[in-house]
Amino acid sequence: MKTTTSPPRHYLVASDFDQTLSFNDSGMVLSELIGDHDFEAKVAGLACSNLVQQGAELAYLIRHDPALRGVRRDHLIETGRRVRLRRNIPALVDLLSRGVDGHRFSFFVISAAPREVIQSALAGIVEPDHIIGTELEFDDHTGEVTAIRRVPAGYGKVAVLEELETRLGVAPDRSIYIGDGSSDVHVMLHVNNRAGYTIAVSENQQLARIAKSTVLSDDASSVLLPMLENVLRWEMPEIRALFESCGLTVHEWQKARTDRVTLRDLPDASREAVA
Repeated sequence: MKTTTSPPRHYLVASDFDQTLSFNDSGMVLSELIGDHDFEAKVAGLACSNLVQQGAELAYLIRHDPALRGVRRDHLIETGRRVRLRRNIPALVDLLSRGVDGHRFSFFVISAAPREVIQSALAGIVEPDHIIGTELEFDDHTGEVTAIRRVPAGYGKVAVLEELETRLGVAPDRSIYIGDGSSDVHVMLHVNNRAGYTIAVSENQQLARIAKSTVLSDDASSVLLPMLENVLRWEMPEIRALFESCGLTVHEWQKARTDRVTLRDLPDASREAVA
């Protein structure tokens, strides 16, 4: 394993929550909890109308949709308990918090999911002040959501990332962002344009063209592989040794680049013109 006497390099590692650290969408879990079976259709309608930024649909519906106006803080906390998380998030957070030779990391979750949901889901794993989610205001008497203070969606994630870089004193080229969907496009482009590093954890075609690396795994700690290899420039034996020191084994790591190609037959007239 590499050793160094130089001051440790400081990296900001920011991750989305829904379907990045979790398997399911917190909006779907919440809608099932309160018995609203039209949630997907409502989100699709908002997407078609371009009324809200991608990722901010749940916050908008909680504030304006009749079925979700009944959502209270307790519902959000219970939703977090029901969210199914990816494996080994504690191992990922622990390794990043300890750092590796010559490098230290600050890990934050940036998501448009309500902050109460994320804090409940990651209780005891990620410090509450390292979770930036949608901030809602509640009526002290009725418990109803009265206002949306902030939604880290779309360009909102860019603003949060820049705030964290400034607060931590991290250079833009040492920011690493991990996401899964279309709502992460803006922040990934922003990170890439400033020489940072981006990791997609889904086969979303928009992200596939943007992210510098794509990792498909049910294990959250798998994102460490491209970070160690491509950012820190570690070799595979060093990476395996680090994982084994954390009680994990890299069982299978398939690297592949897939070209998706569609060919169509030319009409006869076009063939004759080409000939």
